[in-house]
Amino acid sequence: MTRKCLILALIVMVFMVSNAAAATRIKCASTTSTQNSGLFDYLLPLFEKKTGIKVDVVAVGTGAAIEIGKRGDADVVMVHAKQQELQAVKEGAFVNRHDLMYNDFVIIGPANDPLKIKGLKSAVEAFKKIAAQGGPFVSRGDKSGTNTKELALWKAAGLDPKGRKWYLEVGQGMEKTQRIANEKRAYTLTDRGTWLATKDKDKLEMVIVLEGDPILFNQYGVMAVNPEKHKQAKYKEAMLFIDWLISPEGQKAIGAFKDKHGNQLFTPNAKK
Repeated sequence: MTRKCLILALIVMVFMVSNAAAATRIKCASTTSTQNSGLFDYLLPLFEKKTGIKVDVVAVGTGAAIEIGKRGDADVVMVHAKQQELQAVKEGAFVNRHDLMYNDFVIIGPANDPLKIKGLKSAVEAFKKIAAQGGPFVSRGDKSGTNTKELALWKAAGLDPKGRKWYLEVGQGMEKTQRIANEKRAYTLTDRGTWLATKDKDKLEMVIVLEGDPILFNQYGVMAVNPEKHKQAKYKEAMLFIDWLISPEGQKAIGAFKDKHGNQLFTPNAKK
């Protein structure tokens, strides 16, 4: 009888532990740049150590990440297309959005820069020159934050490249898009974090041909899925994650994240 009681108690304990573990996992839909850069590999163990909450990341383009959140298939979203984020909050899909950090976009191309983009100061002028000379240019074509910025630059240049022979939409994340551009000896737009974190690993024979234009500013934001829209959303745990990210501790951790060469990949800029 005693043995049966012990076995029953052990089963109950295992059940309680497994339930507790399940209750301390949240899902974060985010961009490929935060994953490719290694930022999550650096941040999440720090957050888990402090809170016991595990964060499972789904890394897709910003547009897809926002849609995942809208469906209630995530608890928190970290992306980089501020106008889309604010619109989604206005629609009631998300709550408690915060600016989190930033870096910038850069235009990269073949090391010999055949279209002579180096020396230009304006990303819009660079896009005009790429189009005038028939590229080639590789686009993510995936409704990501980077793709959104790229399309805005073409619009500012008064151009629509879709359907042109020199314009290739690949529907891939940033790292794979860079590799395709490298293979095609083409130009592309990328975020600095992904570029710095992957260019050596992927042995890319490319260089930055334009940087520093204020229009290439790249703001990241974080927001919680609205629990009134999706009762299953783990809002309390999501807010613990958001509050940690925007806290002095979380912001310090973001600023301390660097690549193997000592380059800071993101600059924290959250304001409570």
